[in-house]
Amino acid sequence: MPFREINSKMVEATVIPGQRMFSQRGAMLAYRGDVTFTPNIAGGQGGLMSMIGRRVAGEATPLMTVEGNGTVMFGHGGHHIQVIALTGDTLYVEADRLLAFDGTLEQGTMFMGSQGGVMGMVRGQVTGQGLFTTTLKGHGSVAVMAHGGVIELPISPGRPVHVDPQAYVAHHGDVRNKLSTALGWRDMVGRGSGEAFQLELSGSGAVYVQASEEKL
Repeated sequence: MPFREINSKMVEATVIPGQRMFSQRGAMLAYRGDVTFTPNIAGGQGGLMSMIGRRVAGEATPLMTVEGNGTVMFGHGGHHIQVIALTGDTLYVEADRLLAFDGTLEQGTMFMGSQGGVMGMVRGQVTGQGLFTTTLKGHGSVAVMAHGGVIELPISPGRPVHVDPQAYVAHHGDVRNKLSTALGWRDMVGRGSGEAFQLELSGSGAVYVQASEEKL
């Protein structure tokens, strides 16, 4: 169920009978046709509560199930939107960045410590993301939100990418990440202490970086 980008802050999705999609509550801007929106905090593939990346406080991002026959326009908070097409790989993204996604995607959660051990957990604290992140796997499209626009940076073997943890949005592919100290030029120009860290992503895939250090 591909998304059509209307502009940098709005996308349109085609909903067809027999297929469903999920969206963040409050993300529907307008729709045409016979489309229904049902609150969904449980059930689905393995239970949406288990899919949503729970934070330390146990909070979850509420979702709507979207079904029917028509087109729906999505946007939220004036945030920039990036559409990511998955072709069998896994997307790692924070639940509160999900605007809408295909219901065909397999949903799950990942403990941050499983990538990078203790440093993975430190990364969760530094970025404010908590100890869990959301995974979406399979063939389909995902619309994610970010501040100030998004750039996709390819990751290839032997050529890791280093990202400011606060600017990280999502990544996909066979990618490993680790957090390391970054005592360099950013510290010398008087920026915040959070920039004493950088996120190193290696392997094969891509990382999405926003043009801002603001959280949603």
